[in-house]
Amino acid sequence: MSSSRSFTPLSREVVDAHGPWFQNFHIDGIQTAPGHPLGNYPDAYFQRFAHAFPADLTGWSVLEIGCNAGFYAFEMKRRGAAHVVAIDSEPLYLRQARLLADRFGLDVEFQERSVYDIGGLGQRFDLVLFMGVLYHLRHPLLALDLLRQHAVRRRLVFQSMLRGSPAQTAWALDYPFADRTPFDNPAWPRLHFVEHRYAGDSSNWWIPNTACAEAMLRSAGFTVIDRPDQEVFVCAPAEDAVRHPLPRALEDGRA
Repeated sequence: MSSSRSFTPLSREVVDAHGPWFQNFHIDGIQTAPGHPLGNYPDAYFQRFAHAFPADLTGWSVLEIGCNAGFYAFEMKRRGAAHVVAIDSEPLYLRQARLLADRFGLDVEFQERSVYDIGGLGQRFDLVLFMGVLYHLRHPLLALDLLRQHAVRRRLVFQSMLRGSPAQTAWALDYPFADRTPFDNPAWPRLHFVEHRYAGDSSNWWIPNTACAEAMLRSAGFTVIDRPDQEVFVCAPAEDAVRHPLPRALEDGRA
């Protein structure tokens, strides 16, 4: 007896009714976001660092944070991940993702939840994707601390828009109070604050330079083990990480 499943192709009308779309999918002869300013995004972008993900994720659990319409969650499921959870705080994106999951026949669990709520998931994941989210957060370092303490078991794939100098250098563990010279060095870790808008987007709050992205990851308890693209960092939990206290309501995932 065949276990194949028949699908009703998506129509332009159904796709448009679920818009506007940020991620561009090619399905049933239709593109969901054909006029995307970044081109065929995110697929063309993903091809630059797709090799950084294990080709076979059989038995792995995966969490994607800020999943949008589900592109990366679907890719991980296609690689054999046993359990994929994808969260976003925007109901529109989750509606799109569920439409596509049904059309693709992919078993992905979508939840309306923010990164600050991940303790409520009650589990750690072998692989956590935290991509294109940090610069949209009011409290970015808190988010990384939560990932380390509540979510990541084996690997974190982190991506952020980076601005400022790409320079990096080794820094002393401490400096005298009167020494201001490190702060004038372009390689000093900087997290640029956006008070109003950047690229027309009022949700862009904090944009790190390269040194800051790596320093924040280390401070949160991660070791960068690979950098397959300029803005992509593959990390593992550091064995000797310092556990920084979280706000009391977040310590046990109650928030």
